[in-house]
Amino acid sequence: MRLRRLMEKRREENAKKEESVDSGEVLKRFLTGRAPEVLEAARLQYPRVTRHIERILADMILKGKIKKKIGGEELYSLFMRLGLRVKLKTHIMIQRHGEIKSLEESVREKLSE
Repeated sequence: MRLRRLMEKRREENAKKEESVDSGEVLKRFLTGRAPEVLEAARLQYPRVTRHIERILADMILKGKIKKKIGGEELYSLFMRLGLRVKLKTHIMIQRHGEIKSLEESVREKLSE
């Protein structure tokens, strides 16, 4: 009887420890490239679902099922496969004659000529 109670207490303590690990902190170590930007955009657009995905990814990392770093393209692809179209801010830059300009600036210059 006592042994059973001790075992149950240990299980509960282990469960609490696992819950106390912040999934965001675990993921931060494994995100590379534009992955943090993709994750932040997903948090803003789909907060509830993204929290759930973060927990699952963190759990997989802690269990050793995910060993490689997660890049922006991979994370974006994951959200797309789950049916979540994450919209990212993009900038198109043009380089001419050693100058780098945004597409907007380049078009304005062409129209003003």
